[in-house]
Amino acid sequence: MSTERVWRKRQFGHRARLALTPAQIRLMDDQAHAARALWNVLHDWWTMLPKDKRSLAAADTAIRQARGEIDWLAFLPAQAAQAVLKMYFQAWKNCWDGRAAAPNFKARIRTVMSVDIPQGRDLNITRVHRRWGMANIPKIGRVRFRWTKDLPAGKRADKENRITGARLVKDALGWHIAFRVQTLEAEPRPHQGAEVAIDAGVNLPLALSDGDHQHGRLSRLPDGTADRDKWLNPREKAKLLGLEQRAAQRKQHRRRGEKASHRLRHTYDQIKQLRAKATRRAVDWQHKTTTNIAKRYGTVVVEQLN
Repeated sequence: MSTERVWRKRQFGHRARLALTPAQIRLMDDQAHAARALWNVLHDWWTMLPKDKRSLAAADTAIRQARGEIDWLAFLPAQAAQAVLKMYFQAWKNCWDGRAAAPNFKARIRTVMSVDIPQGRDLNITRVHRRWGMANIPKIGRVRFRWTKDLPAGKRADKENRITGARLVKDALGWHIAFRVQTLEAEPRPHQGAEVAIDAGVNLPLALSDGDHQHGRLSRLPDGTADRDKWLNPREKAKLLGLEQRAAQRKQHRRRGEKASHRLRHTYDQIKQLRAKATRRAVDWQHKTTTNIAKRYGTVVVEQLN
């Protein structure tokens, strides 16, 4: 058997939390709102235009003209605006190929706030010390992020191992940066290990055929969804219950069609933060458990689930 290692290109994403100042948070929010509004304006322009005049070049020209005439569109960097155009055009291609529905307007409340950074070289990533790294965000400056994974940055970066781009995403816990990483790594060799069968249960998350069951707090509701609140400790559960009761009381005083008050929106944000924390704990358990199973066994058989 040949012992020569086979190398392959691997592309994956890595998400890290950003540590921003209040001024940087406001700038990122402005960019995200500008990107969402640019999508809506582009969608309106595309649908009203005759089909024979729709083209990528015409849309690019219209965006350049709009960024020069509309002040709030200038908050968005030029590369990020081009990324919005590419994603919109790709959404229509997916629709034409039957892979997705037609693109639509993005609502302010239901849309995830995000900004794309297509060029990885613009990030200029450096590691400050063991826990923190620094990255350059266009029109915002140098920002700190949690260094939880060795990235091909600085002297370690080359043509085969590099960061090709990133995306800024905001969730209930704040702003994060998702790096697009390309590396050259050795082809994994066949893992010689025991065979095991796995059954995903209701009370027991993973039941292994050899009796080594994986116990966790991840239970499932009757509709099949995971009960994320199981991953909160008693103090956090009590806080969540109190916030839900407070939100219900404040909601009673809101008239029909009236916007939610600042206090009610703040309570909703606190509820989202607790649920996001529970979701992250559940996902962390899933990743660690499945990685441990993959290292221990050579063949894993699971039941066919819809």
